Amino acid sequence: MERGGCGRCCFSFIFTSGLTALFMWLSLRTSSPKCLLQDFYIPALNRTLNTAANTTLYFHLRLENTNKDKRVYYDPVNVTFYDSPNKSHSIANYTIPAFRQGHKKKATKGDAVNTTGLDRGAVLVHGSAVFRVDMATSVRYKIMFWKTKREKIMVGADVPVNDQGTLVDAKKGIKLKSDAAKASSCFGKIGVSVISFLMFAF
Repeated sequence: MERGGCGRCCFSFIFTSGLTALFMWLSLRTSSPKCLLQDFYIPALNRTLNTAANTTLYFHLRLENTNKDKRVYYDPVNVTFYDSPNKSHSIANYTIPAFRQGHKKKATKGDAVNTTGLDRGAVLVHGSAVFRVDMATSVRYKIMFWKTKREKIMVGADVPVNDQGTLVDAKKGIKLKSDAAKASSCFGKIGVSVISFLMFAF
């Protein structure tokens, strides 16, 4: 009887510890902000307008905090624009000032920025072009009364532009992605599976 009671006690301890560990992991786990390029417009590439001298690029990014109970504190957000996916030539840079974002909140950031060295003729010959937008920043998450260490975020996307000088699919927008973020998400899911397995194995 004593051995049986000891076994039940050990099982109860392991089960409770597993639940506690899982709860703490879920509470402390953070999700990186989602980044979407909503608008991208270069008037100089619009065939219906006579704006060859206009070197302005207009853009808007939407940053979304997907965490249910954690604030996000952004360092200055650096946005770089290239005239091709291979990133051989930068045409513009822009910095979004540091800001904070509440849980489950969205923020739209962007402005007009002057481009340099834009090859308008090459784009208009083909009627379309593929640009590149990269975004880099660091964020901290506020969990209850304390903030985490800085997490670097580097995302980007190829940006197809039509002969109107705007996004090919302007309604949908383009998600900025990172291969590192995909790997992190994958390992996170594996972590949940492993913890769940260990809990119910005993």
